Amino acid sequence: MTHPTRFTGHGVLVTGAARGIGAAVARRLAGEGGRVLVTDRDAAEAERTAAGLRQDGLAAEAFACDVADHAAVEAAVARAVFAFGSLDVLVNCAAHCSPDVPLYEEDPDEAWAHDLDVTLTGTHRCCRAALPHLAASGRGAIVNIGSVNGLQDFGNHAYSAAKAGLGSLTRTLAGHAAHRGVRVNLVAPGTVRTSAWEGREDALDAVRAVYPLGRVGEPEDIAAAVAFLASRDAAWITGTTLVVDGGLTAVNTGFRTAVGNT
Repeated sequence: MTHPTRFTGHGVLVTGAARGIGAAVARRLAGEGGRVLVTDRDAAEAERTAAGLRQDGLAAEAFACDVADHAAVEAAVARAVFAFGSLDVLVNCAAHCSPDVPLYEEDPDEAWAHDLDVTLTGTHRCCRAALPHLAASGRGAIVNIGSVNGLQDFGNHAYSAAKAGLGSLTRTLAGHAAHRGVRVNLVAPGTVRTSAWEGREDALDAVRAVYPLGRVGEPEDIAAAVAFLASRDAAWITGTTLVVDGGLTAVNTGFRTAVGNT
């Protein structure tokens, strides 16, 4: 069920929105009436995504933004406010995940720093730039995209540490921003079918077995959760983590299978 008017008149900025979860979020919020700034460091892909929304009669424009660049973040926020008249919703999807090396002690500083700079500090930059405008709107909401990697061990040391940090940032910022009328929440997805799995479709198919609901997630599953938390339907929710993972972190499927308790 959709709610086509929940974001009517809302100015929305989505980072990492050229593809995958970010693109699905942009489409969902635009489909519910929002005016969406599709931002990504890949300017051409951001424009392709925004153009696709416009072709469907939705309000969207693209803007090149690398969240690792302070000036680019400030420019993106300024563009959203100028284009839409207000900034009401910020969704932080941009992230970077470096593959683990075989031995932890061989993990280079550069990979660790890059994952944290994009995934955690990049979100901080966006929240910092957007917060005054979100407060001025009177209905401001931030939704950060975390991960089950921030809750349990699924590998990827730096990425997981950054996603765990997002959970803490969500809580502390929620406390700071509450009296300013801005809500801050986080969605923690499990495995989602995105372009990150291209060439590894067999692995993605195998992963389904560990999910109690029998499938991996789709970007639209995450977009639906984001839309809820960003909307007034969640008006009394802030500082929370909404886990959207098909039961992965709630049910130990491997143990249940091993003991025959399925």
